[in-house]
Amino acid sequence: MPTSRNAAGRIFWGLVLILVGVLFLLDRMGRIDFGSLFSKYWPLILIFAGIVHLTANNFRNAAGGVILIIIGGFFMLANLEILARSAWHYVWPLLIIILGIWVLFGLSARRSPESSLGAKENDLDAFVMLSGLERRIESQNFRGGKATAILGGMDLDLTQARLVEGRASLELTAIMGGIEVKVPRSWRVEVDGHPLLGGIEDAHTYVPGTETAPTLHVRATAILGGIEIKG
Repeated sequence: MPTSRNAAGRIFWGLVLILVGVLFLLDRMGRIDFGSLFSKYWPLILIFAGIVHLTANNFRNAAGGVILIIIGGFFMLANLEILARSAWHYVWPLLIIILGIWVLFGLSARRSPESSLGAKENDLDAFVMLSGLERRIESQNFRGGKATAILGGMDLDLTQARLVEGRASLELTAIMGGIEVKVPRSWRVEVDGHPLLGGIEDAHTYVPGTETAPTLHVRATAILGGIEIKG
């Protein structure tokens, strides 16, 4: 059954497609110049996508939405000539600064006293930026955790792990990067995903066993990136 976040994403992109189609139709009828309108106002798509991301997540995990709004706002101001054309040269440095701030806040959030309890191998806390990471989890009391990839790639192998009390939650975030997670076929996988200009794929095949199936709940956010669950 679709989640509210998935529904919000589909509604947003459905409305975007309808609007683009209407503008194309008016262009064919000679009422407007769609090319000039789109070239000037396309950053509004990023701004609205960021707003949808924030509201759909109740302003939790707000970094992705804020980044989209800032990028869209910067390009919009440049297109409206409120910013000088030379401002384009500052786009990538500003993005790096924004990502750096997000990383700092993300690290401080992960270093809470509660998260430091327990064995390190039982709680996943993985982060990559401009690099790659391959990790094999063999914990027999895996509790879940977080994994974030920014401008990089991450491969997580959970095929040898066992979930504590038969259930765990995993939070995955890919921003202009990719995350691949391989899980045992004996596990059930529940994916709560919200892609923005990215993709989330659940390619996992569940094979029922004789015992009650462990369940992994995945909260996935992909912004200009991709997340895949397989096994």
